[in-house]
Amino acid sequence: MRIKKGDTVKVLSGNDKDKTGEVLEVIPKKDKVIVKDVNIRKKHVKARKQGEEGGILSVECAIPSSKVNVVCPKCGKATRVGYSMEKDKKIRICKKCGAKLK
Repeated sequence: MRIKKGDTVKVLSGNDKDKTGEVLEVIPKKDKVIVKDVNIRKKHVKARKQGEEGGILSVECAIPSSKVNVVCPKCGKATRVGYSMEKDKKIRICKKCGAKLK
């Protein structure tokens, strides 16, 4: 996958279109990502221990990685990720401006 944990991404389609956020988790087997403050769902939790409270929690759910693009730190646009070699290391670059991605 070209998206890594900690990247800033922009959502391209769906209910949360045009929202940006940080990637909290990457799930390569399912080809999905979890983005902060995107795809929020309500989860009903039952109290399990005495003294613990149940309630309704807001949880970020996974979205397909094809619905997000990495935001370039230099040009600030949502872009595809390219690769280039630098001193025997493969680095990720912005396809629009050529800047290095962290």
